[in-house]
Amino acid sequence: MLILFLVLVLGYLLGSIPTAIIVSRIVMKDDIRNHGSKNAGATNVFRVMGWKPALAVVLVDVLKGTAATLLVSKIGADSVPMNPVLIQVLAGTAAIVGHVWTVFAGFKGGKGVGTALGVFLGLAPIPVAVTFIVWLGLVLKTKIVSVGSLAAAVVFPTALVVQKSLFKPDIPNTLVYFSLCLAALIFITHRANIKRLLKGEENKFGSKKKRTEEK
Repeated sequence: MLILFLVLVLGYLLGSIPTAIIVSRIVMKDDIRNHGSKNAGATNVFRVMGWKPALAVVLVDVLKGTAATLLVSKIGADSVPMNPVLIQVLAGTAAIVGHVWTVFAGFKGGKGVGTALGVFLGLAPIPVAVTFIVWLGLVLKTKIVSVGSLAAAVVFPTALVVQKSLFKPDIPNTLVYFSLCLAALIFITHRANIKRLLKGEENKFGSKKKRTEEK
């Protein structure tokens, strides 16, 4: 159990790397949480600093999830009497939790979408590809990132269930349950966005409308 605890701690610390905050301090000498929507995520970085810093944030955040799933989990692969996929899921979950509630920035991080993408990229790349296409299509059509992210939270577990039912029955149920829990987490971390969407006040790319701060 000590090894499993180590996996969880390392996964959490890896996920806790506050990428958006680090990039903002390098680029504009300030904390991204003092600007825009106040969120320490790639979308806010894009709005405030442009696509190049945002791309750097996305790549690192995705890498955090993939590294936790494929590398950190290996520490316990031979020592913990547990399904290897479950160990990967736990390591990935720890990374997502670290990203959302980072110990390095007062437990106020991003919304977990990029890191979750990295986790599932290591576990189920085909459903991830389907989900990304849906996300990209909706973001380009609506110009609202949160619409794509919320839709992705629904599409991914659906695509995973379809793949398990029709093409790959050996996909463990643990992974399906994990995807459902993650979908719930994404909806929770996007609750302010949902309120603005219902009011028709959510920010769009290219809009000059004054941004509403997230609670």
